[in-house]
Amino acid sequence: MGSIIAILTSYLIGSLIFSFIVGKLLKGVDVRKHGSGNAGATNTLRVIGVGPAIIVFLLDVCKGLLAIVLASLFAPDRQWVEVACGLAAIAGHNWPVWFHFKGGKGIATTIGMIIALAPLAGVIAGVIAILSIVITRYVSFGSLLFTAFIPVFVFVLSYPIEIFWGSLLIMVLAWYRHRSNIVKLLRGQENKLGSKGKTQHI
Repeated sequence: MGSIIAILTSYLIGSLIFSFIVGKLLKGVDVRKHGSGNAGATNTLRVIGVGPAIIVFLLDVCKGLLAIVLASLFAPDRQWVEVACGLAAIAGHNWPVWFHFKGGKGIATTIGMIIALAPLAGVIAGVIAILSIVITRYVSFGSLLFTAFIPVFVFVLSYPIEIFWGSLLIMVLAWYRHRSNIVKLLRGQENKLGSKGKTQHI
């Protein structure tokens, strides 16, 4: 019963769309109606600025962290519950019940989950992702690389098998949510960070 409560609560926490909340509180703006229309930190950056975007990013990261904390409280020493709670938080961010199931792409929440479960793998994959963004200015490309390399380093660093399978599911979710970005990248039509077109999103 504790496992079910933790997983459901993690989904509900993930469903809190902080880009909408912060945009409304600070600027009276629904960021989903501007820029790319995505409920994420990058679109927040484009629409209302650096400060709010940082707040949104950190809060979204905390959703992933909090999901793992809940799992450890309700179902201690059960690795699969921790993974399930992290995935539930990401699913909540992507398909939030509070916002008609229209959310973001889950990368920041994924970062929070990976920091808690596989920090070294997350750091290595994160460095690769950041370098790719710096070089190409494609946030979506960095996000795709991040989620692709997580299971690789989770495996290489011998983290528990539950985390490995969870990281594969994370990659599937992220690539599915970024499918339109993948098409644009292949066509050379993706917007770069700092461009005046529609922004990418995390």
